[in-house]
Amino acid sequence: MAVPGAFNGLVGKAVAAAGFEAAYVSGGAISAAAGVPDVGVLSLDHFARVIREVSLASGLPIIADADTGFGEEEMVRRTVVTYAHAGAGALHIEDQVFPKRCGHLDGKALISLEHAAEKVGWASRAAKAYGDGSFIVCARTDAAGVDGFDAAVERAKAYVEAGAEMIFPEGLKSEADFGAFREAMNGLGDRRPWLLANMTEFGKTPMVSFNRFGELGYDVVIYPVSTLRLALGAIVPALAELRETGTLEGRLGAMQPRDELYGMLGYTPGTPWEAPAR
Repeated sequence: MAVPGAFNGLVGKAVAAAGFEAAYVSGGAISAAAGVPDVGVLSLDHFARVIREVSLASGLPIIADADTGFGEEEMVRRTVVTYAHAGAGALHIEDQVFPKRCGHLDGKALISLEHAAEKVGWASRAAKAYGDGSFIVCARTDAAGVDGFDAAVERAKAYVEAGAEMIFPEGLKSEADFGAFREAMNGLGDRRPWLLANMTEFGKTPMVSFNRFGELGYDVVIYPVSTLRLALGAIVPALAELRETGTLEGRLGAMQPRDELYGMLGYTPGTPWEAPAR
């Protein structure tokens, strides 16, 4: 399943309108949209507000980034419950030391395997206790870029043992690495987890198509910051043109017309707008 990132409700509506079956809420995109770097400075409540906005606007299942869990065990549990209340159906928690870094930057550091597995266990128990128990806990490991591929496999197996149903190996550098990681997880037999791949641009991972990830055995492929990068890739030069020329008339063809926006919002001017029931 291909899961594009949505950093606000309108982008969530666009993801749904394009026919995708789920949306991803990225910590990096939330942070950038708030004007801050992806170093864990925004609160759990801030993340939950965006998740709720995207969930309500799109009506789609949401996979959400939970960074390092906003703290230790108690906060990890609170994060699961808060995300579920906000409309997420799954989250991933990572094993970096706080303050974390983008997974495709150098200089990352990891908490101990034992500590990370304990946090995954708390998240898993919270997920099973909440609602109907369908909430999915995905464990992300950044070990490949810190301690090497074998360490990432070791950590992934420990996280599955702790209760993770999905594993997210961050920062793998080749299709061969993705394939080898899948094979290592196949060795878990009946406990083999679902796998999530991160197809972010300008990072450690080469551009790999969704279909190819499927051939390599990956169940979910996220595109976390793509929509934000596309938006800023259009906004920045348009603002420069406005500053230079005093008009955006030459950019009209690149803009979404008013009627298309209203159609996406389900709004007809002059008539009461009914928010979609969720």
